[in-house]
Amino acid sequence: MTQIALTIAGSDSGGGAGIQADLKAMSALGVFGASVITAVTAQNTRAVTAVHGIPLDVIAAQIDAVLTDLDVGAIKIGMLATPEIIRTVADGIAGFDGPVVLDPVMIAKSGDALLARDAVQTLRDLLLPRATVLTPNLPEAACLLDRMVADTPDEMAAQGHALCSLGAGVVLMKGGHGKGDICRDLLIGGDRIIAEFQAPRRNTRNTHGTGCTLSSAIAAGLARGLALQDAVAEAHGYLQGAISEADRLKVGQGHGPVHHFYRVWAA
Repeated sequence: MTQIALTIAGSDSGGGAGIQADLKAMSALGVFGASVITAVTAQNTRAVTAVHGIPLDVIAAQIDAVLTDLDVGAIKIGMLATPEIIRTVADGIAGFDGPVVLDPVMIAKSGDALLARDAVQTLRDLLLPRATVLTPNLPEAACLLDRMVADTPDEMAAQGHALCSLGAGVVLMKGGHGKGDICRDLLIGGDRIIAEFQAPRRNTRNTHGTGCTLSSAIAAGLARGLALQDAVAEAHGYLQGAISEADRLKVGQGHGPVHHFYRVWAA
């Protein structure tokens, strides 16, 4: 049986993030990736220069086309851009009873905004309660909660608990924007810390697409039937390898992508 995961996200013309990163990560982990494109971005390693939202009826048609034919084991949701797109996606996946990984994409690695300010509340209301796993970085978690960015592990845990109280099944608080030589990710469920994942903070500029890659890798594990904590652990390990090997790639002049196929490409 072929395991299938669906990514609902924006397209990155530079190939390092968004739909392109999602499909690469899913493929690298042995899962067939299907896609629903919500927006087309003119993007490279240095900047996002244009964003075009896909018409709502076309987004809805893409979701319907995939879910009425393919046996999707998990859904990853990334860039949604506007309140209207969020509502369309929420309606489109209403009948899906499998796991959903929600990556609340707000800002590109270049610093360009990818989510309209008036869309945050809609995302919080309609999709957080639908998320089996929510994967915010520290600025995204703060924005969702209207708080200051967490600066300590205790603050990270408190914000993870608060996001669970908004309806997310579990929250993976990602520490990539934190400080110190060790990067810590906290997997939060309700009022407890389920697991902590640590890795050395890598000295590389090539981290474009890390959030997309991690959330898609989690979805791939869930599509293969892994238990939630095991899927997160596998995805964390895969991403650390992709970051550690990122400098093998020479792509662009800004923040280059991680190396999705470091396990299969020749050195």
